[in-house]
Amino acid sequence: MKISVIIPTYNRAHYLKLAIDSFLSQSFDPCSYEIIVADNNSSDSTRELLERYSADHPGKVKYIREPRQGVHFARNSGAKIAAGDILYFADEDVIADKDLLREIVKIFDYDPKIASATGRVLPRWESEPPKWVRKIFYNCLLSINDPPEELIISNDDCNVFSCHQAVSREAFFKSGGFNPENTAYTRWMGDGETGLNIKIKDLGYRFGFIGTSKLYHIIPSYKMTQAYANRRLANQGSSDSYTQYRKHNYSKRQLAGQIPKHLIMMAISEIRCALNMIRRDASWHLHHAYLFYYLNRIKYDYKLLSDGSWREFVKKNNWLSE
Repeated sequence: MKISVIIPTYNRAHYLKLAIDSFLSQSFDPCSYEIIVADNNSSDSTRELLERYSADHPGKVKYIREPRQGVHFARNSGAKIAAGDILYFADEDVIADKDLLREIVKIFDYDPKIASATGRVLPRWESEPPKWVRKIFYNCLLSINDPPEELIISNDDCNVFSCHQAVSREAFFKSGGFNPENTAYTRWMGDGETGLNIKIKDLGYRFGFIGTSKLYHIIPSYKMTQAYANRRLANQGSSDSYTQYRKHNYSKRQLAGQIPKHLIMMAISEIRCALNMIRRDASWHLHHAYLFYYLNRIKYDYKLLSDGSWREFVKKNNWLSE
């Protein structure tokens, strides 16, 4: 079985080197995998770094430029040139355990219907995190996936994050690839791997988790702040509105009806935040961040309500045709 490791990157050369080195050091048969890095308009030293890797590891490390801004474009373009039976997606701010690839392929032998799989995602803190971060954000909000189980096979997505995601080639191309996500880490447009996994599920495939396939996700200091928590939940709000519109195909009247619901939830979140601050309960950090979640739900639903071209954008399924 051949694997294509696909890494999108944007202005993170200092992390990217660590990621590539970790994938070059895998215990998996070196003739059975390739590394494709899709540069999404980086302006730092990424190009020079990748040219060196490509020259030092010809045929092993492949460098492509994706001029269309958006991580989904970079991931999908990497998949289009991939030779692997399994497409393995990672981010540039990760460090792979040496047995990651050897272990991740095993999950596909447990059930022939498994098409999307992941493993354990553990934090590599760049500095000591505040207690409230460990208590409240040691989960999907920091793309951490550390359940007690060693093996899970499910009809649901098993917290498959695109920083550590193996997808069968067949399922990936049948599904239409990754949905839009973010642009230059500033504008959140859709639901990314969540949407991909929904499309895979709708095709009748299953999901798997294997804990022996480990990845370390670098968590910089700025991700351990309230400002980041607010932004992370705001982005989740946009993503969830995108997902819900695709699922329910709301009419304009129904979209308008969502907005007062989000306003009510904003008020509830603010009350919960205030009460927990009084109690000195650290969960106030999360309730405060949910103010931004519901605010972005309102903004996104209003855009869907008022912009017909945006509604058509959100309904699109096949992002590999771009």
